[in-house]
Amino acid sequence: MGSCSSKKDGEKSKSYALQVLDDHDGGINCMALSEDGSVLVTGSEDKTARLWSTKTALCECIGILQGHEGYITCVLLEENFVLTGSSDSTVRKWDISTCECVQVFKGHKSVIYRMICTGDFVFTSSYDRTCLCWDFDTAECVRVFRGHKRGVYPLIFIPADEEEMSNGDMYNDEITTDILITGSADFTARTWNFETGKCIKVFKGHKGAVTCMATDPLGKMLFTGSTDQTIKGWNLYKGDCLRTFEGHTASVICLQVVNKMMYTGSSDHTGRAWVTDFGDCTRIYKGHRHTVSCIKYHDGLLFTGAGDCLVRCFDAKSGTLRRQMRGHQMALNCLQIVDDKLFTGSHDGSVRVWDIRGLRDDGVFGKEDTKDKDKMKEIEKMGGLDSADNYQNGGTNGDTKIMIDDDAEYGQDNHAYQNGDLTLDERSRERAVLDMV
Repeated sequence: MGSCSSKKDGEKSKSYALQVLDDHDGGINCMALSEDGSVLVTGSEDKTARLWSTKTALCECIGILQGHEGYITCVLLEENFVLTGSSDSTVRKWDISTCECVQVFKGHKSVIYRMICTGDFVFTSSYDRTCLCWDFDTAECVRVFRGHKRGVYPLIFIPADEEEMSNGDMYNDEITTDILITGSADFTARTWNFETGKCIKVFKGHKGAVTCMATDPLGKMLFTGSTDQTIKGWNLYKGDCLRTFEGHTASVICLQVVNKMMYTGSSDHTGRAWVTDFGDCTRIYKGHRHTVSCIKYHDGLLFTGAGDCLVRCFDAKSGTLRRQMRGHQMALNCLQIVDDKLFTGSHDGSVRVWDIRGLRDDGVFGKEDTKDKDKMKEIEKMGGLDSADNYQNGGTNGDTKIMIDDDAEYGQDNHAYQNGDLTLDERSRERAVLDMV
């Protein structure tokens, strides 16, 4: 049957599906949650975004956001508003209670790719080779970050280290100012002084586009994934490459850092777990038959979505497959978790809701050899695999609030970054990546 799991697992997977939400008329490119997790917003190829209730007995569409002239590439929720970025080069701000567009952010000259919000400011990256900063209240462009030679993709915002400022290190701009980080198809990442808009450091070393980024919980180390099949770890303030994570055999599409561990998904059809301090790959998550396009760590489990239409859940520590969820008809682009529900968005135009209760107790742990057990014990001592990733995606880690675009965990718009993994329609939308060849 082409399944990577047993027949028994295939039969069980039917009971995991709770709902199919197929109101969109085009593929689902992105999704985001409200701070309390009660509202999910999805962005689609059909040029609309939709709001969904997540904590009701049955999830329902509670709003439609119509007005963009191009497909939706990124979405986020901030207070009582939804922000949507589009291929029409604009960002729209919507009142969540009325679903009316209250502002349009105009300034980019090409497709908007990623977006983050700090509360007071909105940052957007684009294929036009720039990142723009907007005033959240007025929609006025207040800063232009220009310097990349090709399209700008992932974004991270790190607030100034107030502790360092209080210690009197007022002459170190790299510590005492808010920092924006951008990754690009020009093979580099850059840090920027938010106040001046000037570039602080250029991170050179990749031989392919920088597709995804994350930082450690303290915001001292930067991790960049690339089409060159590697992830690199950098000293964020000195710009030095500290280590290169090698093992993937195709483009790195998505990554997530959880304390001392990093999880990556690749066009080589696998996910991997790495120790960030040493660069060791501790687990390979196998079974998918297409690009792993989205990845999310949650409560000791690793969820992966791929171009083979499947969702897989692994025990992050042992690598054991806990569950396989089948139902989508096309590639998965994004996923989110609310309580005991998993929400997945696909290019088939549907959002599916899955029951993920009991996964920690589902099945038995896979056998590990003595060497693996000893290594995993060391990782656990470092606070490794079982800790929540609460600093990611705008969450807090102590007193620092690091803003990472939500798409760090999945390659948006089916960005497989390999010609063999793209449909003809998707290839036509990958010019910014392919122009580097």
